[in-house]
Amino acid sequence: MAAGKTRIERDSLGELAVPAKALWGAQTQRAVDNFPVSGLRMPATFIEALALIKATAAEVNAKLGLLDPDVAMSIRDAALEVAEGQYPEQFPVDVFQTGSGTSSNMNANEVIARLATSRLGSRGMRVHPNDHVDLGQSSNDVIPTALHVSAVLQLQRQLLPALRHLHKIIKRKAKSLAKVTKTGRTHLMDAMPVRMDQELGGWAEQVQSAMDRIQASLPRLQNLAMGGTAVGTGVNAAPRFAEHFVRGLTRRTKVRFHEAQNHFEAQSTVDSAVEMSGQLKTLAVALMKISNDLRWMNSGPLTGLAEIELPILQPGSSIMPGKVNPVIPESVCQVAAQVIGNDAAITVAGQSGNFQLNVMLPLVAHNLLQSIQLLANASRLLADKAISGFSVNTSRLEAALAKNPILVTALNERIGYEQGAAIAKQAYAEGRPVLEVAAEQTGIAESELKELLDPKRLT
Repeated sequence: MAAGKTRIERDSLGELAVPAKALWGAQTQRAVDNFPVSGLRMPATFIEALALIKATAAEVNAKLGLLDPDVAMSIRDAALEVAEGQYPEQFPVDVFQTGSGTSSNMNANEVIARLATSRLGSRGMRVHPNDHVDLGQSSNDVIPTALHVSAVLQLQRQLLPALRHLHKIIKRKAKSLAKVTKTGRTHLMDAMPVRMDQELGGWAEQVQSAMDRIQASLPRLQNLAMGGTAVGTGVNAAPRFAEHFVRGLTRRTKVRFHEAQNHFEAQSTVDSAVEMSGQLKTLAVALMKISNDLRWMNSGPLTGLAEIELPILQPGSSIMPGKVNPVIPESVCQVAAQVIGNDAAITVAGQSGNFQLNVMLPLVAHNLLQSIQLLANASRLLADKAISGFSVNTSRLEAALAKNPILVTALNERIGYEQGAAIAKQAYAEGRPVLEVAAEQTGIAESELKELLDPKRLT
């Protein structure tokens, strides 16, 4: 937009200069002027959800005889263009705005009204942001609805498919490593042997459990506040508006939404978002565990564990030639930290439901959607650029297993804990295989010891 070219718009507070080519009006401009806080805008999926709400509400109001059919269809068509992402630059309001999200609601109302008016063209009908686009609605039920709708859409389109992919890749990798046995570790110290498919199987189950938790929480996000208007009583919404709305939105999105059973709960709390954020935090913890396991297993190559080698993706140092770092697990760990931080902020925001309205809705929407997107992207990176392509240093694993003093645990029933501990200490101190020392100290035949101390049998 060319600097200095403006037009005059009006709202209930008076006149205001707005960029000439902007589709928004005075209320949006006031928000732009009032909240130069972060430069962060509401996520694209949230704007899509807002637009889908406006399109569906226009159809319902026309069906109920409350809105001229031509006006309703112009609103619907304009809103669907917004939902398709055609006007991203027209939604400039900062995330850290009025806690109800009124500025974002009016931003949508003003942009859609202007687009709809231009669609009506020569008929000379002006579409009003409040009287037409926002008919039967208020920010106090629209924004909680948009929060839920956008989160559900993003979970189903992005995160759950990404997690299914990660789960598949881990299972496939585990199957290919079923014959590889390694030293297990507890407290970062040598422990009894495990097979690598068992170790990776634990990761796969973490991912599966994360998907199960998310699926279990989804139904509460599919309950919508729409129809409650300002305080939950439904004043200014037509009877059965909410019923028709959820049916229309379900048809449009192919996701089954429901009217909230209690509109006072739906508007005064963000408990369902807090719950889902908790599930995302749990997933973040799981991804960090998997990523740190990979980092430890990859450590070295000379002074670390060096059990595996992750795919080489980029130089690891600006000063040390030849250094390669586990960049994907490091990226995923940073994502996990961000998601955990987002959850902490959402938790605090969830406590800000004062009487009939939560007043940190934009923050909750931004953080929840960011967490979903980050986790989806990180899960695919972890699958495709770390787990699927790592190679195993089998000679290193076998050498460590042979000298693992903990193997003597398998002899406990034959020789007792005390003698076993003495054998383990001697084997470690002398750097010798447990089998050799046990053969000397116990009198058990070497052939039997080989069977008893076979690492694969112990898994």
